[in-house]
Amino acid sequence: MKLHRQENVDDKERLKGIFDGLGLVYNKFNFPIIYPIHPRTKKKIREFGLEVPKGVELIEPLGFLEFLQLEANAKLVLTDSGGVQEETCILRVPCVTLRDNTERPETLEVRGNVLVGVNQNNILEGVKFMLSKERNLENPFGDGKAGEKIVRILKG
Repeated sequence: MKLHRQENVDDKERLKGIFDGLGLVYNKFNFPIIYPIHPRTKKKIREFGLEVPKGVELIEPLGFLEFLQLEANAKLVLTDSGGVQEETCILRVPCVTLRDNTERPETLEVRGNVLVGVNQNNILEGVKFMLSKERNLENPFGDGKAGEKIVRILKG
């Protein structure tokens, strides 16, 4: 899980809705939700007096490579990060985006991602839907060989 956008973490009701949704997900599927927590989010949880639901394991922030490993080995990723939406498509890991819109619509078009907002029931339904899919998701960002193609073109 990655959650850091100001629109979600700086708004008590939105953050509470997300945590309530995570609680429903844990109660339904009983798998741990690993959350490398952003320092600002940690501060807001305390400030708002919110409880982190059972099953959500807060860990220290991770470096990029460690986070990619976590993503690659996840059953599913919940996020509000545009970059994570891209990474999960490339890694073929189902993604549930905790926002009302996205700047990565191609992830929705290939059905590697679903937008659910912050309503707890929508979060649970999005997780159910994405977990029911096979992990043969299409990568809308190319084949990873752009560098080779550029070198070939430059060499003429």
